[in-house]
Amino acid sequence: MKITLPPESPMLSKDFTFGVATASFQIEGAADTRLPCIWDTFCAQAGNIRDGSDGKQACEHVKLWQEDVELIESLSVDAYRFSISWPRVIKQDGSLNQDGVDFYIHLLDRLNAKGIKPYVTLYHWDLPQHIEDEGGWLNRKTAFLFQDYVEKIVIALGDRVYSYATFNEPFCSAFLGYEIGIHAPGKTKVAFGRQAAHHILLAHGLGMQVLQQLSPNTENGIVLNFTPCYPHTQTPKDITAARKADEYMNQWYIKPLFDKCYPEIINDLAQADRPIVEPGDFDIIAQKIDFLGINFYTRAVYEANPDTLYAQIDMLNAPKTDIGWEIYPQAFTDLLVSLHNAYNLPPIFITENGAAMPDKIIDGKVMDTDRIDYYQSHLNAVNNAITQGVNVKGYFAWSLMDNFEWAEGYLKRFGIVYVDYQTQQRTIKASGLAYRDLIGSR
Repeated sequence: MKITLPPESPMLSKDFTFGVATASFQIEGAADTRLPCIWDTFCAQAGNIRDGSDGKQACEHVKLWQEDVELIESLSVDAYRFSISWPRVIKQDGSLNQDGVDFYIHLLDRLNAKGIKPYVTLYHWDLPQHIEDEGGWLNRKTAFLFQDYVEKIVIALGDRVYSYATFNEPFCSAFLGYEIGIHAPGKTKVAFGRQAAHHILLAHGLGMQVLQQLSPNTENGIVLNFTPCYPHTQTPKDITAARKADEYMNQWYIKPLFDKCYPEIINDLAQADRPIVEPGDFDIIAQKIDFLGINFYTRAVYEANPDTLYAQIDMLNAPKTDIGWEIYPQAFTDLLVSLHNAYNLPPIFITENGAAMPDKIIDGKVMDTDRIDYYQSHLNAVNNAITQGVNVKGYFAWSLMDNFEWAEGYLKRFGIVYVDYQTQQRTIKASGLAYRDLIGSR
């Protein structure tokens, strides 16, 4: 079982970066050595997490990090993308928690010693709960607290980091967390989602200003997720519905970065639901970035609806992953080409791509051929976009290992390494071996 690329593919160049990715809350555990975050609170509320679990233990990466670096090295990757837990490194009074900082310094030093480039995400959803208590991302002040956190951690980590991303997927924090409430902090108002998004984008801009000043030699950018929107039929109504959904779900988070404004769909919102934008905000948001990280998993299909601007429909007979997401790799190519045509983009890194599959470990092996098929088709999709002129410089598999999958708890496995949560035993899946062999074939 192999993953291959065409022999002339630019992705087979040694200049192309292959990596694996994780996030702090999903793998670290050791919740007792950091401040509580919004996901601790969200997990403690009955009914929020499908299996009733939480992130207190997760993959116990804080304890097992040295083994995990050996594991990463064994996959032959060029880079490891991980996130820093804000509540692990900053105390409630705003000062550095040196024990937390030291954990990341040791991790970074080990990665660098092994020649694995550290791609650091500064915010992957684990907002300190005490900041949420003051309004969280609904409070403009949080953007400035983020700026202060970035300043402190960047100075503390010194020259150990290869690349910084300010945020991972503002859409999820804002829309899933503050608008429809299926992620922490579980708030449910359109106005909340839009205002949270604005403050997160503002925080990104403020964070970029710090990075430009204090870490000019690292590759600095942001990671956005995209779910391309397709019309159910080619009727004008469905085409309009898909366009409006795309503006609301996708373009809302990228257009301010490059065009200094929100998409036209803002005019469809009630005045009370539109974000409060202060003069100069878009100039801060639209800082020059060295790269754009793109996370892709699936597409969405929309039709016109008389009661709402659009309605998503379930593609009943389509192939799907274990989490219920349609497998449609052509959307990946379409997305990359459309963004390339719409904006003047910096180099792109695919910062997440992968699939949850119903893995079973049998005789010490996980034969996840379905995941290998997913990676094969999606790496081909990236290659197709590159041949059409899109400047993609790297690709990170999501995820290094099975982990706490947010509202799904531990029920859904995205890893290319299997985790037995009872023993914390790691087992490289067939997909991990195939990914390793692809990287090694260059």
